[in-house]
Amino acid sequence: MIVSAPRSLVLNVTYEPLSVVASRRAACLILDDKAEIVEHDEGMIRSASVSIPQPLVIRLRYLVKASLRGPLSVSRRAVFARDDFSCQYCGSAADSIDHVLPRSRGGRHEWNNVVAACRRCNLTKRDRTPAEAGMQLRRPCQAPTHGSWVMVGASRMPEAWRPYLSAYLPASTG
Repeated sequence: MIVSAPRSLVLNVTYEPLSVVASRRAACLILDDKAEIVEHDEGMIRSASVSIPQPLVIRLRYLVKASLRGPLSVSRRAVFARDDFSCQYCGSAADSIDHVLPRSRGGRHEWNNVVAACRRCNLTKRDRTPAEAGMQLRRPCQAPTHGSWVMVGASRMPEAWRPYLSAYLPASTG
């Protein structure tokens, strides 16, 4: 079993979510007095001379212009997060990505042409469009919304993050 390193949600001074970082990076920001702990868990980060709570959510002490961030890059992990780790053709667990218009036929590796797919559907579709293969997408493929990038930064979302991300989560989970 792979255990991921603890992660921390970074909020702007205005409490707008900015990014997800390793908890050790969050601790450095706190120790440099660039951020403050908003939420923490029962764990501790210790060194020879200092001990601080394991940060779950931190808030920067200065304003960062969020509009300077570029769009999220297309990656396997990001596509899986956007598509809820489910095949966009049949709904089962996804284990690969598929180019809706195959690359060999001029399809590009961009958000509106890439979906998560199970092996069976990917092999069935092969080098065809969904229509040619008699398949249909469960939902349109598009770039993730502003808050969706957070799930790319963590394998699961801690409950402590939910109040800060509720405006970006689907209504059924917010």
